[in-house]
Amino acid sequence: MNILLLGSGGRESAFAWKMSQSEQCSKLFIAPGNGGTGAYGKNVNLNPNDFEAIKKFVLAENIELVVVGPEEPLVNGIHDFFAADEQLLKIPVIGPKKEGAILEGSKDFSKEFMARHGIPTPASKSFTNETLAQGLSYLQHHNLPVVLKADGLAAGKGVVICETTADAQDELKLMLGGKFGNAGSLVVIEEYLTGIELSVFVLTDGDNYVILPEAKDYKKIGQGDTGLNTGGMGSVSPVPFADKKFLNEVEQTIIIPTIEGLKKDNIDYTGFIFFGLFKVGDKPMIIEYNCRMGDPETESVLPRIENDLVELFMATAQKRLKDVTLKISPKSAATVMIVAGGYPGEYEKGKAMTGIDNMRRSLAFHAGTMLEGGVIKSNGGRVLAVTSLQDDMFEALQSATADAARVYFDGKYFREDIGFDLM
Repeated sequence: MNILLLGSGGRESAFAWKMSQSEQCSKLFIAPGNGGTGAYGKNVNLNPNDFEAIKKFVLAENIELVVVGPEEPLVNGIHDFFAADEQLLKIPVIGPKKEGAILEGSKDFSKEFMARHGIPTPASKSFTNETLAQGLSYLQHHNLPVVLKADGLAAGKGVVICETTADAQDELKLMLGGKFGNAGSLVVIEEYLTGIELSVFVLTDGDNYVILPEAKDYKKIGQGDTGLNTGGMGSVSPVPFADKKFLNEVEQTIIIPTIEGLKKDNIDYTGFIFFGLFKVGDKPMIIEYNCRMGDPETESVLPRIENDLVELFMATAQKRLKDVTLKISPKSAATVMIVAGGYPGEYEKGKAMTGIDNMRRSLAFHAGTMLEGGVIKSNGGRVLAVTSLQDDMFEALQSATADAARVYFDGKYFREDIGFDLM
């Protein structure tokens, strides 16, 4: 079948790599793709949010499956667009409709959903410009540190942890004053949790689900988890501290109530659900949902899935997931993200890259790259995800770190300590 994959990051690079291995995949198109995705299919210069242009392409190329990588087209309603169009409605779309994608598109909605369905999550309260005075007063009596979250999509930058009441009050004014644009017109003030983070993912057809391998990502730019937050500097899977008992608790207290809650609320949900969790003591608590796979976690999770990914997607689209047995590799995957100098602040693009072909025991998933005159160049903050799948975690971490060092471009940086805190 002919497949269209929407997106351009490391996550989409991993999807393209995995789907291209399927016997069911005749032609794979990636829109817009990046400097490395052309190895798995054909890059197409399309904006994932230009639904009319996507329709034209889908009909011209006889596309039979659409897989949506990033959250924005889902929150903007691409699945609804297909479902409402006579020419498109029979083409399966992997990714929820707008009413499901709001789990990620609105922090306030997701917190209300969790409360309504008894899903364990930190206490929170939401405020707008009209209720700013109440918000400032609420912060006056709030435990510290405190977490402030922009309600809408803010490209992963809408969460701020404040250590003092004064900082929190200033931050609330800034956020409601337009710091994150429309995304911050409503702000969720949330209890700060002490624990360790991990990500759990399911693929659901709306009735049934399969639990994918769990992962842990590393957000801070600096060694030893220091410095500014980024979109993610690396990830590992499996997660050593998430044993069978803990993951069973996640399923019983968070995953099942979420799937059942969507059904009770009449939200038709087809696609991935990302559960951003904290392990507090021995108990899981959810801090956020995403309506798509995480990045860079996808780059560690997909290599451990032994099933045909296109078959999994078709089973999802046809509501046949109850008949699927997920096959997970017992091996460990580690991903090290190579970023541009200056990231997550201002960084330069267009730097020629060498050494990608010199990797010995890793896969290179392109993220922020472009192909210019046959030369791979940097084209983003997070440039390349280097993933190694090995018999144990230590070996995977060593291999990914060593292979990341074999890549060169001007200003390149990566963390050399991803995953070693878990050893």
